Amino acid sequence: MRFLLDENISPALAAYLAAVGVFASSVPHIVPARNEAATIAQAVTSLLQQDYPGEFSVILIDDHSEDATAQLAHQAATNLNAATRLEIHPAAPLPQSWTGKLWALNEGVSRVQRRGAAPLRPSPAINDRSAPTYYWFTDADITHAPDTLHRLVSRAENHQLDLTSLMVQLQTKTLPEHSLIPAFLFFFLKLYPPSRIANPKSSTAGAAGGCILLRSEALLRIGGLTAIRHEVIDDCALAQAIRLTGGKIWMGLTRASISLRSYTTFREIRDMIARTAYTQLRYSPLLLIGTLLAMFLTYLAPIALLFAPHPAPRILAASAWLLMSLLYLPTIRFCRLFPLWAATLPAAALFYTYATCLSAARYYAGHGAQWKGRIQAHRPRQNFR
Repeated sequence: MRFLLDENISPALAAYLAAVGVFASSVPHIVPARNEAATIAQAVTSLLQQDYPGEFSVILIDDHSEDATAQLAHQAATNLNAATRLEIHPAAPLPQSWTGKLWALNEGVSRVQRRGAAPLRPSPAINDRSAPTYYWFTDADITHAPDTLHRLVSRAENHQLDLTSLMVQLQTKTLPEHSLIPAFLFFFLKLYPPSRIANPKSSTAGAAGGCILLRSEALLRIGGLTAIRHEVIDDCALAQAIRLTGGKIWMGLTRASISLRSYTTFREIRDMIARTAYTQLRYSPLLLIGTLLAMFLTYLAPIALLFAPHPAPRILAASAWLLMSLLYLPTIRFCRLFPLWAATLPAAALFYTYATCLSAARYYAGHGAQWKGRIQAHRPRQNFR
């Protein structure tokens, strides 16, 4: 598996981009937040401390939070004497045809356009002063290194990217996280290999929704977020829409941006997987059966064959287990865990298989894609005559 790591830009490239006015554009940071009191202060602080040479502001879309999310965000900005660069905007009621995060992001984009947040010194290529050159979509439970926006814009300009995203460093501190979070990254990168995403000739399109830099022209070209308003896996749907309209996309991994969301129980990780697993399979029973069969043959059958009565299948099974562990090892190393955790991939695969089955069961029970009190994947009703 090949990782595309986000690397620091060279001083020469940074100087050139600054000279041609790339960093003159303002970049609004749009942060959807729903009940994020535990992390919002750290997230807002990291955004307000960006060393981006151009103008930027943070727009927090408070998605009907029932805790102190908005107050803690404002206090964090006040502590930095940066309250004027943070705008807290309450989201309008969620329309029936939208998923929650996309509606919050759309509220942020609409807010930027209504207030006329254009570049202070517009790029010659941007004639519409009602929109900035880029939007930065980032989650309310992520902290970023001070140069993150600088690096994102530099990469986007240097490679003429329409969508630039980073898979942030996930927490791997608790036993459930050690056991299952590296597997989340492993399976995600198998579905969306960064090298294929970066290839304009590939049909694979993916993104990491926690950190996305989106060119405003590309957003306009796809018809705005309205075009994907019902999507549960919103980041990959956005990337697919950008690709289908001829846009260039890129996704890499970084340790400089860190998710603050922790999972202390296996149940929490199970629910995280079950929220979108059946959506990834397009709610197809045939794809579900095929996936379960593939997971069994690839990851579980070798372990079962270790108990075969004859030595030949046991040797083959041990070889298969060793091979999958070696393939998993780069992910384990990226997560900075002890190498022997690579041998636990079959157990993680069994857990993910169970969570996928649970995802399908919840969908057919009318409780699909549950997130913070919302059910976002409804089974279509059938009319019987």
